[in-house]
Amino acid sequence: MEELARLSAAEARQLIRAGRWRRPTTGLALGHVQANLVILPADWAEEFAEFCRRNSQALPLLEMTAPGDPEPRRLAPGADLRTDLPRYRVYRQGRLVEEREDLLPLWRPDLVAFLLGCSFSAERALLEAGVRLRHLEEGRNVAMYRTSRPCQATARLHGPLVVSMRPIKGDQVARASEVTARYPLAHGAPVHCGEPLALGIADLGRPDWGDPIAVAPDEVPVFWACGVTPQAVIMESQPPLAITHAPGYMFITDWRDQEIDQRTSTNPR
Repeated sequence: MEELARLSAAEARQLIRAGRWRRPTTGLALGHVQANLVILPADWAEEFAEFCRRNSQALPLLEMTAPGDPEPRRLAPGADLRTDLPRYRVYRQGRLVEEREDLLPLWRPDLVAFLLGCSFSAERALLEAGVRLRHLEEGRNVAMYRTSRPCQATARLHGPLVVSMRPIKGDQVARASEVTARYPLAHGAPVHCGEPLALGIADLGRPDWGDPIAVAPDEVPVFWACGVTPQAVIMESQPPLAITHAPGYMFITDWRDQEIDQRTSTNPR
């Protein structure tokens, strides 16, 4: 895993484009900003951008492409959002209809892509601070849960906040909160620490996305806002077409994690 962590972003994307990496991207090209992907028709794009602004902790908007352009010119010039993620999900009328390894047959001139910040980008800083991340140690995807907290709605877009959970040793929770608070464009500080029922989560052993990670007696479940939130919103709001990354299968950008340390906003266009 160490040699995979040392890959450059371009090397990691080439590995993915060539079909040689179809697993979650956590720990891959460690130190590079990873991003969630949402693709919508142009007539939904401005409203989705507004939805991101209203719910910026869950949906920190890093880049919005021009209609029909699959190249993220801000975050990774030369990359192709149709081929450079390990797995995609396709929704029609809010229903998940398929998972794909590329989007080339589906691409249309009216599609707009959004890249959103991801908590994977803060994991390097957590590791450097000595915070143990067991999903990385165990080679698992992070656990993700739908919560009972609603996002702030727009005219057509509404749905629940989704969170990712990492078991953190009790004496490291304050440090983990402090470290991730420096990364508001990677979801920032936790939204909750401790009792999952406070978020409407009845069973940590049954995540809605990702892999279950047991919480040891000396650990606390710590919850961060998650970039899978748009997928829950898409299922409730039912746009005619929406495409996202598969949970945990992110886009790896050229930006280094330090480039979003302490930033509170970025021009997404």
